Amino acid sequence: MGLGGFGMGEMIFIFLIVLLLFGAKRLPEIGSSLGKGIREFKSSVREIEHELKIPNDRQIHRSSPPPEPVAKATADEGEPRKLSDSVPTTEG
Repeated sequence: MGLGGFGMGEMIFIFLIVLLLFGAKRLPEIGSSLGKGIREFKSSVREIEHELKIPNDRQIHRSSPPPEPVAKATADEGEPRKLSDSVPTTEG
C-alpha cells in the first residue's frame, strides 16, 4: 500500500459510511451520477488535449485582427447601416 492508497479495510469503512448517510435505495443513483461525472470530465480532458495538439497554423492567434462585422440592411433603409451609425457619440 503506497501513500494515499486505500486498503480493503478503508474501502469497506467508506462504503459503510456512505450507506448510512444516503441509504441503500440511493446508492445506485449516486453511483450512476458519479460515473457520468467522471465520463464527462475525461471527455473534456481529451477534448482539451486534442485542441492543444492541433497544428499552430489552424489555431487563431491573438495577434490577428478580429473578423469584420457584417452590416445588415434594415427594412426602412435601402442601404446597409454602418457600425458608426449605431454607436452613440459623446460630444461635450
